[in-house]
Amino acid sequence: MAESKAKKPAAKLSAKAAAVNMRGLKCPLPTLKTRKLLSKTAAGEVLVIECTDPLTAIDIPNLIRETGDKLEGSAKKGRVLTFKIRKA
Repeated sequence: MAESKAKKPAAKLSAKAAAVNMRGLKCPLPTLKTRKLLSKTAAGEVLVIECTDPLTAIDIPNLIRETGDKLEGSAKKGRVLTFKIRKA
């Protein structure tokens, strides 16, 4: 019974994702705002960043390498770049 209680919070944590719309912001604002959000994010939480600035394709992965967090995925649909980041 204690085992099932331990699994429930972990499932909530992994399912929890905060989507952040940074469409229309130009370099370096998406990266700076992402850094600020990550500093306020608890370990294990997921941020989904949506940007239209093409330079974020370079800047966000570099930021993640610098902070030690995990880039779980990235995608491009039209002009929108989406990054899924898990706080370490």
